[in-house]
Amino acid sequence: MIKPGANPTIVRNAASRRPRQLGLGFATLAKRLSRLRDAALLILLLALAPGFALSPAFGQAAAVPNYFDLQNRLEKPDLGALHTLRFLTEDDYPPFHFALPDGTLTGFDVDLARAICEQLKIACTIQARRFDLLENALNAGDGDALIASLRIDAASRARFDFTAPYYTTPARFVARMGATFEATPEGLAGKTVGVIGRTAHEAYLKTFFPRVRRQAFATRGELYATLRGGQIDAFFDDAITSSFWLAGKDSDNCCAFRGGPYTDSNYFGEGVGIAVKKGNNNLRRALDYALTELARRGVYTDIYLKYFPIGFY
Repeated sequence: MIKPGANPTIVRNAASRRPRQLGLGFATLAKRLSRLRDAALLILLLALAPGFALSPAFGQAAAVPNYFDLQNRLEKPDLGALHTLRFLTEDDYPPFHFALPDGTLTGFDVDLARAICEQLKIACTIQARRFDLLENALNAGDGDALIASLRIDAASRARFDFTAPYYTTPARFVARMGATFEATPEGLAGKTVGVIGRTAHEAYLKTFFPRVRRQAFATRGELYATLRGGQIDAFFDDAITSSFWLAGKDSDNCCAFRGGPYTDSNYFGEGVGIAVKKGNNNLRRALDYALTELARRGVYTDIYLKYFPIGFY
């Protein structure tokens, strides 16, 4: 567990960006994903809009966290029986996997899947499914692996085998420029901190920052507007989503990260991995081998910086 107020070394079991969880009721799942997709797409479009420029808070290149043990040379498994690697994903969760206007799949996960196939020197297909259909498609043999921002936790481990995490996301505080308080339990005591209600971030604040005055919001739009207007002292949320807002035009260069990162896997999960059928150890080892080699060659870094040029650690 990462203690509150710490600035830990980035590790593989760090918190993930509000990743997807299978097994929810369809109505609940659809409602949740609709909100997440709309927010993610809006943030991405703002960040890529004409005239977009990095705020002063992001004048330096992003640091790429190291999720892979490059000292441990993995042996490439025998893939003689595998002639085509079929990845399953979805097409409306930017910047991880989404469809361009012409229908072409793109995104961080999609580029990483293609790089894995090139590393393994194997033919590759990437097919999009509705998120709630991915698990059934894998179990029915319609694909070999899911690369769809799936969080690694106890519930998902019961249904899938996973590679090592290939990305994680810490939680961070965001405060207005010029704020003088420290983002620690002591420094935030008595301060008003916004958070999305009924989330792991709210639960974390309740446990480790009991002296802050929490203000729960239903949407990120409300959260952002309230901080920008100065009605709260800070907010606490996942770092990738926050980084796109901070660098976009909507923030008006008002704010910056403060303190952290916070990477408690008990609250934010172990990270995101590629999922395969239970017991498919040969494919899982092959994917781990490919991910490590891509990191060693710098390919992973290139893909990471393409989609996440703004530092969020």
